[in-house]
Amino acid sequence: IVLRSYQDPKETFDTNLGGTVNVLEALRQSKDKCTAIIITSDKCYENVEWEYGYREADSLGGKDPYSASKACAEIAISAYARSFFNSASPIKISSVRAGNVIGGGDWAENRIIPDCIRAWAAGERLVIRSPHATRPWQHVLEPLSGYLALGQLLSEGEPNLNSESFNFGPSADTVKPVSVLIEKMASFWKTTKEWEIQEFSKHHEAGLLKLCCDKAIHRLGWRPTLNFAQTIEFTGSWYNEFYHNKNADMISYTTSQIKQYISLAQSQNLPWCL
Repeated sequence: IVLRSYQDPKETFDTNLGGTVNVLEALRQSKDKCTAIIITSDKCYENVEWEYGYREADSLGGKDPYSASKACAEIAISAYARSFFNSASPIKISSVRAGNVIGGGDWAENRIIPDCIRAWAAGERLVIRSPHATRPWQHVLEPLSGYLALGQLLSEGEPNLNSESFNFGPSADTVKPVSVLIEKMASFWKTTKEWEIQEFSKHHEAGLLKLCCDKAIHRLGWRPTLNFAQTIEFTGSWYNEFYHNKNADMISYTTSQIKQYISLAQSQNLPWCL
């Protein structure tokens, strides 16, 4: 989490860079056939807050320890891929980038949806940092479908995918301010939905960040399945079920959402689910 990276920058680099290198070392020493999809973040890009999406070839960087550590991880992945995992290697590798993922079961601190749910469930006033910050919100199943599709193609030996990086993001209609996200999520709750703004001016936080997913669309045949309303419905209904149904079976409910997502993708003839 970005705010936690300010509190403990060394642990952030040790985890995001050092942890990634540990995985890469395990792959380098392996003699078995293996396909590795390594996930970093949309924040690996040097964010200048322009209005169009970042492409895989754009500059890496970061103003905060979290973003910088993700950029470092991408550089390490690229170095290992070009040094050790060539076309003759049994190891096939690709890095993937996504961000602003929402969905049921997220309880992390300093993330907008869990913060909303915790406050509303307790009948408390929600405190938010940046109501006007714009993000491309996507349900967690969206990038996962892309990761799995890429992994399958890479494992099957699809040419020109090894050592490549891919963005996975939502459609343009999901790019909304934080305030709009909160208003739509609030429709699933009967308790207080008021909020107050608490500025965190000490540290930088991006106001605008989105990805260009043309590469995944053209090279993998992948594209997002859900629009903004569906993304909110999938997320809000999960938490509503968790808190308001005393007999809820959340494993079954989550499985039903996955099946519903696949059904929607099939109705759109998306290649990964046919």
